[in-house]
Amino acid sequence: MAEKPEVGSIVEGKVTRLKPFGAIVSIGEQMQGLVHISQVANTFVQDINDHIKVGDTVKVKVLSMDEQTNKIALSIKEALPKEPRVREGHSDKEYRTQRENRPAGKKPRPQESRSVGDDFFKSQGTGSSTDFEDKMREFLKQSNERQTSLNKRANKRSY
Repeated sequence: MAEKPEVGSIVEGKVTRLKPFGAIVSIGEQMQGLVHISQVANTFVQDINDHIKVGDTVKVKVLSMDEQTNKIALSIKEALPKEPRVREGHSDKEYRTQRENRPAGKKPRPQESRSVGDDFFKSQGTGSSTDFEDKMREFLKQSNERQTSLNKRANKRSY
């Protein structure tokens, strides 16, 4: 490769050195660049030696080139083919269908996480204002009891 690669292009290179913070990759006769440890894989990289070795031939994407300092930033992660996002137990098609059917801006709510007021605010089907007022009274009563209990605990600790 006699000419300089363009930013955004994917080229092949050879790993020449490994450092705790990344890998030095030779991408030409006189050109080397750094693949930062965060750009080695799509997953968290604790030890770079678990992912690549000196002498490995890798495909890298040129992220940036600084003409003044001759520094080239490379990424192995960006050069990898995009994997379809698949959730455990769902096919890619099922995942896309779930996302398409969800209202814009809404994230699915995990089944395990429930807020304190979920049971209280469940719809009872009648919808009358007296039911609402009764629920509000009950909610205020429970809230006051909880606050009183917390205040008692705080007062015991302060003595």
